[in-house]
Amino acid sequence: MHPASMSKLMTVYMLFDALREGKVSLDSMFSVSENAWAKGGAASGSSTMFLHPHSQVRVEDLLRGIVVQSGNDACIVVAENLSLTEAEFAAQMTARGKEIGLTNSHFANATGWPDPEHMMSARDLAVLARDLIRRFPEFYPVFSEKTFAYNDIKQGNRNPLLYKFPGADGLKTGHTQDSGYGLTASAKVGDRRLILVINGLNSNKERSE
Repeated sequence: MHPASMSKLMTVYMLFDALREGKVSLDSMFSVSENAWAKGGAASGSSTMFLHPHSQVRVEDLLRGIVVQSGNDACIVVAENLSLTEAEFAAQMTARGKEIGLTNSHFANATGWPDPEHMMSARDLAVLARDLIRRFPEFYPVFSEKTFAYNDIKQGNRNPLLYKFPGADGLKTGHTQDSGYGLTASAKVGDRRLILVINGLNSNKERSE
């Protein structure tokens, strides 16, 4: 299925890998290209962190820009700074996905922007969520943050469970015309953790319900 922005979980996974391996730090500065601004920012009318072209942004801010604000611009900045191009980064996402057990996933970009080659299964999204939670406990709490402000623009996390379900602590919504409204989510009560993947719903309200 088309995963829309839920596939940003794989972009985040790649960034967590780079942080864990010491290739970058939360204080590293990434450059914002004209391409990232035009394709993923306010100029495209898409989900955005409202980054300015030719600016420098801390990795920690980009992480929140992706997780909380679902910024397409932030995803492209991460892709271009960890790889030479977004296309190369997407190929690396696909290869890394296979290594962690994503058997039906192919990534064409870092954002989940509609592309006939950009596909994931519900199972793969659940496996990816489980691996993010288990492998990166030091970074996972960012998924439970409800708001993040950058350039004096405050945006809210779109995960409806964070506001209404006890124990909910992540992960990511998604929506395009092709995918419908989707959610990969997790909650933990006591020692029991559940992971949920839904997609193809007709409205934000239906997803929330």
